[in-house]
Amino acid sequence: MTEQNSSALRVAVIGAGPAGIYASDQLIRNEEREVYVDLFEQMPAPFGLIRYGVAPDHPRIKGIVKSLHNVLDKPRLRLLGNIEIGKDITVEELREYYDAIVFATGAVRDRALNIPGVDLPESYGAADFVGFYDGNPRFDRDWDLSAKQVAVIGVGNVGLDVARILAKTAEELKVTEIPDNVYESLKNNQATEVHVFGRRGPAQVKFTPQELKELDHSDNINVVVDPEDIDYDEASEEARRASKSQDLACQILEGYAIREPKLAPHTLQIHLFEQPTEILEKDGHVVGLRTERTELDGTGNVRGTGKTTDWPVQAVYRAVGYRSEAVPGVPFDTTTNVIPNDGGHVLANSGAEHVPGLYATGWIKRGPIGLIGNTKSDAKQTTDMLIADAVAGNLTPRTHEGPEAIVELLDARGIAYTTWQGWYRLDAEERALGEAEGRERKKIVDWEEMVSHARAVPVCI
Repeated sequence: MTEQNSSALRVAVIGAGPAGIYASDQLIRNEEREVYVDLFEQMPAPFGLIRYGVAPDHPRIKGIVKSLHNVLDKPRLRLLGNIEIGKDITVEELREYYDAIVFATGAVRDRALNIPGVDLPESYGAADFVGFYDGNPRFDRDWDLSAKQVAVIGVGNVGLDVARILAKTAEELKVTEIPDNVYESLKNNQATEVHVFGRRGPAQVKFTPQELKELDHSDNINVVVDPEDIDYDEASEEARRASKSQDLACQILEGYAIREPKLAPHTLQIHLFEQPTEILEKDGHVVGLRTERTELDGTGNVRGTGKTTDWPVQAVYRAVGYRSEAVPGVPFDTTTNVIPNDGGHVLANSGAEHVPGLYATGWIKRGPIGLIGNTKSDAKQTTDMLIADAVAGNLTPRTHEGPEAIVELLDARGIAYTTWQGWYRLDAEERALGEAEGRERKKIVDWEEMVSHARAVPVCI
């Protein structure tokens, strides 16, 4: 990266997932000020939840990586991976090298579910399981899949991904990019019944229609919906009329409810109007899930009926949402699990003044909601604020000049940082591993091995 203009802005963006990449793109494309961006990433590889949060049997969604590639190829953007903010370098130190910092660290941990039994050993957070099957080196390498009957709590796409992976066979998934350790664990999967539970009705599910349709693409899965779970009140009907996507999801659920059972070795049943109230245990292990039947109250919300059911399951996966984690040295709201902000500027606390030069975008800014389109508009809102502050002279200038200054600091500390050129080397190695087995890619899951491939030749900045 060669900086031609000493008056140009230098900005650090923290987090190389879609939120961070889109914010970087907005910054270098703005017409008000010349901007150079260093994109910091904790992992050795970029792309965040697109690489480590999308189920491996969804190559259609992973096509987004192609557009992200185009951004990272731009000359005024530099990737610096395998760097942990707060450990390898602090936020206060970064402020000496950059005129502004944008936090786009996303959300990778599970939101809490406060019901009895949630801490039992076979009660899993969906984010942990996603991290496992997506080959994220920060998560467990092996998974106990001995349960024959499994419950998944949550009616969003993550819950559906978890249920589908549990209901598929290892051979179906071997054609994807899963690493060897995931395949070996999946070969031992004993699940024949997977039950997905949601407390409200079909007009309130968060599944996208495409996700629901794809459940039926496997010959090994019989998708079941109880006809009694298809119910609408006036507010539910209005929700259908207001959203084509929600209406399509309802139609697909209705189709599953009225069709003849499909001959398949595995059953995936979606249960609506069932509120999980307790994970049942015996001798310290999961033996069931208790739910309370709910009913619509006329407003699209539900109320309990007092009728409970105990479902025999030996494992429970909680897919009730992701949560963000605090960045050391940056204000954090532990109630909402976001950085306090006014739409872009980081606030010292809710309602307080701006912290000069600090900004937030993506899920760390607004919580784990919305799709890629929301992330793009989010990035524009935040970067517009940053550029306006720069034009108004409201940023504190950096004290270190030149693009090599931060690299010299990292080198002096012995940080084995990875780069965009290094990603191309790692990418080539994963593709070669996949090609040897007749598939597009096989992920490398070991952290040090990823770094080794990314730094296989001298780093050129």
